[in-house]
Amino acid sequence: MTERRISMARRYNPSQVTEYWQHVWAENGVYDCPESPENPTYVLGMFPYTSGALHMGHVRNYAITDAYARYRRMCGDDVLHPMGWDAFGLPAENAAFERDTDPESWTRTCIERMRDELERMGFGYDWSREITTCDPEYYRWNQWLFTQFYDEGLVDYRGAAANWCPDCETVLADAQVYDHEFEGEDGTTETAEVCWRCETPVGRRELDQWFLSITDYAAELHAGLDDLEGWPEGVRDIQRNWIGRQEGARVTFEVEAETADAAAPDSDPVDVFTTRLDTLFGATYLALSPGHDLAAEIATENPEVAEYVDGVRAADPGESGMTGVDTGLTATHPLTGETVPIYVAAYVLDDVGTGAVMGVPAHNERDHTFAAAQDLPVRQVIEPVGDATADLPDEPHTEDGILTASGEYDGLSSAAAREQLRGHDAVESDVTYRLRDWLISRQRYWGTPIPTVHCGDCGPVPVPEDELPVELPEYVQTTGNPLAENDEFVETTCPECGGPAERETDTMDTFVDSSWYFLRYLSPDVEGAPFDTEVADEWLPVDAYVGGEEHAILHLLYIRFFTRALADLGLLDTREPVEQLVNQGTVLKNGRKMSKSKGNAIAPHEYGAETTRLFVLSAAHPRQDFEWTVKNVKTAYEFQQELYGMVAEFTESVARSATERSSGEGTEPRDGEIDTRTESQPHDAYLEREIDRTIAAVTTEYDRFRFHQVVGELRRFASLLRRYRDYESPYKYAYSRALRTLTALVAPIAPYLGEELWHLLGEAGLVATADWPTALHDVDAFRIERELVRTTLDDVRDITEVVDIDDPEKIEIVVAQDWKYRAYDIARTAADDTAVVGQVMDDERVRNHGEAAVDFAASLGDRRAELEPTMAPDREREVLTQAAWLFEDEFGAVATVRQAEDEDDLAAKAEPNRPAIHIH
Repeated sequence: MTERRISMARRYNPSQVTEYWQHVWAENGVYDCPESPENPTYVLGMFPYTSGALHMGHVRNYAITDAYARYRRMCGDDVLHPMGWDAFGLPAENAAFERDTDPESWTRTCIERMRDELERMGFGYDWSREITTCDPEYYRWNQWLFTQFYDEGLVDYRGAAANWCPDCETVLADAQVYDHEFEGEDGTTETAEVCWRCETPVGRRELDQWFLSITDYAAELHAGLDDLEGWPEGVRDIQRNWIGRQEGARVTFEVEAETADAAAPDSDPVDVFTTRLDTLFGATYLALSPGHDLAAEIATENPEVAEYVDGVRAADPGESGMTGVDTGLTATHPLTGETVPIYVAAYVLDDVGTGAVMGVPAHNERDHTFAAAQDLPVRQVIEPVGDATADLPDEPHTEDGILTASGEYDGLSSAAAREQLRGHDAVESDVTYRLRDWLISRQRYWGTPIPTVHCGDCGPVPVPEDELPVELPEYVQTTGNPLAENDEFVETTCPECGGPAERETDTMDTFVDSSWYFLRYLSPDVEGAPFDTEVADEWLPVDAYVGGEEHAILHLLYIRFFTRALADLGLLDTREPVEQLVNQGTVLKNGRKMSKSKGNAIAPHEYGAETTRLFVLSAAHPRQDFEWTVKNVKTAYEFQQELYGMVAEFTESVARSATERSSGEGTEPRDGEIDTRTESQPHDAYLEREIDRTIAAVTTEYDRFRFHQVVGELRRFASLLRRYRDYESPYKYAYSRALRTLTALVAPIAPYLGEELWHLLGEAGLVATADWPTALHDVDAFRIERELVRTTLDDVRDITEVVDIDDPEKIEIVVAQDWKYRAYDIARTAADDTAVVGQVMDDERVRNHGEAAVDFAASLGDRRAELEPTMAPDREREVLTQAAWLFEDEFGAVATVRQAEDEDDLAAKAEPNRPAIHIH
């Protein structure tokens, strides 16, 4: 390691040491991941979009992954912690236009700036694995995977009415459109579907589009959520709702061959999906979506239907409302034999269920609204039960109830009727999913070109593998899609027939880039494949993945789909990409999310890298939002100074003491110097034990990603060390071990500070590569031990306050007799339905204590559910004996610890976990 003179000043100045430690870490390859890991751990933060500069959300995300990666590395894991750049996308085009440059130049500039900021923050990445999605070396594999999916039937090219953002001038997938509430002109709250990026109201356009068939995996994606125990339940619920599994039934309606008004085309029966099979007798019409096959057939013969279908498909979402058109055809009700009219209706969606519904106006709100608009009959077939009421025909009754006007099913409950109706020949149990195929076509320049050509004879044809990548041409600013305006790019030949053809000018949704990037990190230099399959199988699933919950139905769903599809292609063994998912909350300023546009953003380096990362980790649980306040930032800064001062004071004292004693000056340690006694006293043993307890507590919190609790533990430990140092000249070996432990435990959170303290203490090597501290003794009961000391101190405080004792002389702490521990353990572990008193008294060692045992057993029985685990009596006495100095230090009184005896006045008061206390 590069030598450096350490300043013995008591103040820590992070800005003076960051570059040095960055150099040392890089020189020693601290973050380089071995090629053949023995204990692989993959830690990953969602890679950033190259927006121009880091913001506080980035810092919080990457502080979490960095702290965890450093911790696991010190635990002996071979840690992969990479970083790359989500570099394609419309914002780069917009930013380039505003700055009169091209998207690539703007993106590369952003990457250089953001990489420098990440390094200054002290984040430890294996930069040899850096990837950038706009590099042809990367996006050629987007294109290769597209062709593989195409060959497997997972790619579809079809005309469809698509969500269209007029501001971005591109189509959007369903998951990129959301409902936005705003105040209307009359002051009422209105809702509009808007673009996820710019919040512009979304319209509809009929375009030929490329889709990935994610719906082929709907059932598996839904079922797999139950096994993702390391994912937040909120994310799993969001995905469940988005996939939208519905159990119901498919009902077949035969279409009448001919009516008085219209001739029916030669078509199949109409199947409808319903979750309310019990309302089947209330169906008074059928409604087809404008995209239903039968609607298209009818439109060829019926100009009125054709005009309606064309109008709906060209309209914006919601614009057509509850409009509809009577086709003049009828269908036969499968149970009653009655004829019902067939409509084409805008409220029926092409890709929901079967694209057709049976209209039950009496028991469905949308059907009721449509029936009112079309003057269709409302037939009640469900009677309310209990306190429920019905206001038919004015309002639908949508709850379950008792069937009426339903023939042989009258009098059945809704649930029973649904079960019996499944046995009818026209009914079949079915499951549908709300999930739609993933629309990946984007009419923009800055993205992965979709590798197909369009031939007049052959149709769409994938570009051969040996011609990949299809690279983006030089950027030329135009309105709309620059690729479509570039004749040199567009004009090509067909790979199949050699005739003239046109290259596809759509680019891929950028979520394709991020759906497999975690695999490319594993083998970024491999040339013959997107990733090395053997290496991927060794590292996957990702052990810890950190990012925002807002990605639940986009990125986090797409990576699950891609992983399954790749497994089916034989490229992976695993089918789930991520073992543990951690969602980080938002950093707020003045109650609002930090944003440049809102004028409340704080630059990550404004308060210094170390202070910022320490604060964002200590402020709250990673999943919680928190408020940025100068006061709390100052607290984080002062904590660093406190730790640095403690270690500097110790090392100066050791150095001065060694100098004086080698020269024969002074034989007794001065205040603040080191007591070199060779035998420890009880309070030294308490410190040794508290070191072990702190290691156990902090390790648990690191494992749980509760970094705010880690910092809390370290603050308490530092406070104890100050108290120990001031109580008596510290025992050198215990105190030096405590400082080494404190340094190692804080290092993953504050790496620059950790290295400075480690070097001050004269430890070899780097703390970043040091072994994680281990306890000298068993610490399984560390929480019980701590709680015992805490509650006993609280009890002494309460007694001195209630009895008004200002200057106690002696504090006598009396632990319970052995038999009480036996009784306590029997009661605590007794089954819920066990007679506790009887079971306790069945034990001879307890029963021998007569009435005292009966009274204690009865007390235990009354509070059995509240009984906490306890220690053995000798261990409880030992812990309190070691902690006696805390009582002496706080109350200025001699503290003694003993065990109660049979004739002891305090014996009745002493219980396990709650010793009796007498203050003289």
